[in-house]
Amino acid sequence: MADIFEYLSWRGDLDFAQSPFNPVDNIILTHLSYIPLDNIVPGPEQKTGMTIAEAADLFAGAFNKNPEAFRNILISKEDPRFFAVLGSSGRYGPLKIRGYVNQIDPGREKQFAALTIITGDGSAFIAYRGTDMTLVGWKEDFNMSFSAAVPAQMEAVAYLEKMAKQIRGPLRIGGHSKGGNLAVYAAAFCHKKIQSRITVIYNNDAPGFNQTVIDSRGYQAIRKKISAFVPQDSVIGMLFDHDDDYTVVKSSHTGLMQHDVYSWEVIHNDIVRLERVTEGSRFIDRTLKEWIGGLDKTRREQFIEALYAILGSTEAKSFPELTEGWFKNSGIMIQSLTSVDEETRNMIFSTIAGLFKAARNNIDTLLPKPAAKKNSPAAPKQAGHD
Repeated sequence: MADIFEYLSWRGDLDFAQSPFNPVDNIILTHLSYIPLDNIVPGPEQKTGMTIAEAADLFAGAFNKNPEAFRNILISKEDPRFFAVLGSSGRYGPLKIRGYVNQIDPGREKQFAALTIITGDGSAFIAYRGTDMTLVGWKEDFNMSFSAAVPAQMEAVAYLEKMAKQIRGPLRIGGHSKGGNLAVYAAAFCHKKIQSRITVIYNNDAPGFNQTVIDSRGYQAIRKKISAFVPQDSVIGMLFDHDDDYTVVKSSHTGLMQHDVYSWEVIHNDIVRLERVTEGSRFIDRTLKEWIGGLDKTRREQFIEALYAILGSTEAKSFPELTEGWFKNSGIMIQSLTSVDEETRNMIFSTIAGLFKAARNNIDTLLPKPAAKKNSPAAPKQAGHD
């Protein structure tokens, strides 16, 4: 298996004039947005930046001095090595990065982060961070199921418009997970003049939108610019509604672990492509769509608020904090569940029961299809699709 580290060894010494921008570069630059660069890279107001090499050196110094401080922040244990290799490469090290922003606002239930990379081919890449390790970040994701727009989506539009005024030339934008959703949303609802400068929108295993967004003029104006990728067992990238075609990329992991881009397989200038997602991915897609579709917006909001309140009763701020004291926190959550009023408790249990019912209704997706009998007439074609 070849991954993005292999790609960095193959292409790390070639600039973008020698080897043009390709989908693997998108994966690398969108993942760069996950690196915590607070107090390292200047924000949008400063209109200055630094090279990736300089930022990588500063990050390495801070990480080596106190790695414990990053334990509940880094998405992957591979991130420090990834950033070091990126900074030392001839392809990425000289690139300028600027406009770093990282906002966590539990009160508004907002988690937003982004940065801008000035690539060596006369364009810029705006990368939106996906969901981080904070509970509020995941809460905002779930809010997408009932909200017309969540705070991070509105922030994504404002960030794109602010950075577009500061830089010239064509724009590529992208993100992974929620970051891909933010990239598409920002492109759809930004000013038309900025929209015209966008050449491609990279959407890497990201949840979709409600139908109102998809039907909007802005979305329809940019839909052909969307380049979407999902792994073969995609779960996150199947959530909500999509109106764009996607390319299936081969992952070396299974299940939810395929969301990790370090597992995505690559060749010299491209990802390793597959024809379709697995039956397991289609099963989850159908199940979740049926489950969510069976809940009105009020019920979705009530369930998510109740679930978040139960998790919040532990006083954990991130998933690592939640799992570190799992035994203690489990007891706290059970106590919290028994303490809620009967109506809320019944709502939680009935909503979860609805999920299992939807799974039973779609279990046939996972069953082997009967082999066609020889010399039998072909079955008539059915209209529609999965």
